Amino acid sequence: QLQASGGGVVQGGGSLRLSCAASGRTLSSYTVGWFRQAPGKEREFVGGLRRSDGTTDYADSVKGRFTISRDNVKATVNLQMNSLKPEDTAVYFCAARALAYSGISYSTSSYVYWGQGTQVTVSS
Repeated sequence: QLQASGGGVVQGGGSLRLSCAASGRTLSSYTVGWFRQAPGKEREFVGGLRRSDGTTDYADSVKGRFTISRDNVKATVNLQMNSLKPEDTAVYFCAARALAYSGISYSTSSYVYWGQGTQVTVSS
């Protein structure tokens, strides 16, 4: 139901832009979160965008480097990643909360719709 795209291989200091699209749903109606999972680690919150007012929130590790935005024309939620570091290497997932919840949550269990993930690899 959700599909994340845009991953790839980039050198440290470079940028990538990920997109999250929904099939059969209007993504603008949902609070969306981005998560990532590195090999051997738990899935962690990267950032989120609140459906009601577009407020964003980010993990401390990416603040100032990553930006989440909504593209209403393309009906996507995007994750712009700048100044990438090798420790940003992970599979990135987008997720959406159920319609009853509008707040941004840092917990994976708060999100009911998930995309398949896209690999981001940052070389040193």
